[in-house]
Amino acid sequence: MPINLIKQYPELLELVGSLYDMRASLRRIYVRDVEDNPDFKFRGIPIHPIKAEEGQLEMDMTFAHLTTREYEQSDENGNPLPPKREFDIKRSRRLHWINHHVHERTPENIQVFTVIEWDKKKHQDVTHTYIYDMVGKYVIVFDRRQQKDFRLLTAYYLDEPYAEKMMKKKMRKKLTDVL
Repeated sequence: MPINLIKQYPELLELVGSLYDMRASLRRIYVRDVEDNPDFKFRGIPIHPIKAEEGQLEMDMTFAHLTTREYEQSDENGNPLPPKREFDIKRSRRLHWINHHVHERTPENIQVFTVIEWDKKKHQDVTHTYIYDMVGKYVIVFDRRQQKDFRLLTAYYLDEPYAEKMMKKKMRKKLTDVL
């Protein structure tokens, strides 16, 4: 799917064939736009991959968060199991949108804001900066680390019925400045 390398926002990537072929095509986009991109900065501030879990590379972990979605699981008795990540075509078709939005190429379509939120996994407040594409219904989420740089946490298409309401609720809690 070499045609994907010339796709631009708001076009969607063409993902057909086997999962292996789709991931290979997406990986080329990711390497070009994120991994090997010296200009991958938001407002002049470097963007880094999310911190990897033990035994995993940071870039691979970030790529997984950008192309898969987390699903809750339970056993046959209804007891919760660790969440599972599965390929998400809606996120993946928009992978090339990240670089477009990081450079704020269509400022009339986006809202950029920072909020302090409770992180259930870390059991603490965290600072997240959002780039919300109101037209494309797409969100990019950064974690701000000690005011030095950003970590790219994830990006996703707002396909759930409540998702846009959730974004508007977050925007009401936004800080005065983008951190």
